[in-house]
Amino acid sequence: MGSDLLPQLNAAERKTDNANIRPKDAATLLILRRQNAGEPKVLMGRRHERHRFMPGKFVFPGGRVDPSDSRVALSGSFDPTVHQKLMYRMKQPRSEARARALAIAAIRETYEEAGLFIGKSTGKHWKAPSPMQPFAERGIELDLSPVRLIARAITPPRRPRRFDTRFLAVFEDTIADSLPEKTGPSGELEDLHWIALDDAHRLELPSITMTIIEELRQRLSADPDLSPNTPVPYYYWQRKGFVREEI
Repeated sequence: MGSDLLPQLNAAERKTDNANIRPKDAATLLILRRQNAGEPKVLMGRRHERHRFMPGKFVFPGGRVDPSDSRVALSGSFDPTVHQKLMYRMKQPRSEARARALAIAAIRETYEEAGLFIGKSTGKHWKAPSPMQPFAERGIELDLSPVRLIARAITPPRRPRRFDTRFLAVFEDTIADSLPEKTGPSGELEDLHWIALDDAHRLELPSITMTIIEELRQRLSADPDLSPNTPVPYYYWQRKGFVREEI
């Protein structure tokens, strides 16, 4: 894997007539379904057409980090190697709480957008910030030990929105519960589907999403259990194009 996987920006993504802003921390969650035969599947949804940002595009659940994400109690933390990768070249302030907040944000957004509770069902009710109350009320605790880092990517300069996004992954067996509506309360995602990785290229995808799917496909081929020790790609803009570094 290497330069052949660099994101190929479309016309809209190449526009650079915006003020340069600092990228915001964000995280997204790739929920993987193992198949007995054939390619694994990943959960994706279509962004509602009313959204100004990437309307109609298929994406993974996720979004930017909220201040309350760093204040959520955990029943289990990251694998040490995953934690180390998340801390790599982290923008200031550099802290363990900030690393944890990335995974919490991805889990919270997955509930808000897809109606899925990623965690461990223990029956214990716990004190939680308001956005995580639905987890606490159901006795679902957050355990980050199954979370794996798949990639990191920073939006190029002078785009209308910029994110420093960590693409995280868990397997389907980490889903502790789901809403009966088969979607989340935010209404941001519709048409949620389990997509075979080989079929994803047929969807309307942001360029970075297409790149991450190919990274994931190749990763699972060589490392089907997603070992924490496998190097992961880090994409960032340098001068006139993307650079792919491994962490």
